[in-house]
Amino acid sequence: MQVVRLQDGLPEDFDRLRAAAAADGWRHMDRLAAEVAAGAPVFLALFAVRQGGSLAGIGGLTQEPMPDDGPPALRLRRVFVHPDARRQGVGRTLASALIQEGLDSVRRLTVHTDDVRAEAFWQAQGFTPVSGKAWNLEFQG
Repeated sequence: MQVVRLQDGLPEDFDRLRAAAAADGWRHMDRLAAEVAAGAPVFLALFAVRQGGSLAGIGGLTQEPMPDDGPPALRLRRVFVHPDARRQGVGRTLASALIQEGLDSVRRLTVHTDDVRAEAFWQAQGFTPVSGKAWNLEFQG
């Protein structure tokens, strides 16, 4: 398994991940493609995980788009692991890279998810539920 920092656009085999997300009913890979194509400096870091030479997962780190009065925060966004690569450590590897990168700058990271499986995954990574915020999970480092 290899973690790669993306700097010059999305990997050639990104469409495989995008199609898998769409098949699962998720559109965040479409949004990621649009953000990268627009060339806007949205992501402070964007990582891909390769497994056996194939793109297995992707995720990014941005400024928290809806900050509150608390300490500065960064948001983990556009995180997706291909269904064929789940339960093999790809998600944990990607999350670890994003968390480590984020904690180099701030002490609080946020995630917003509408999926109970994703919420359970992020809680297993050390995120705790919060309410009344623009995010539903946060990590205090």
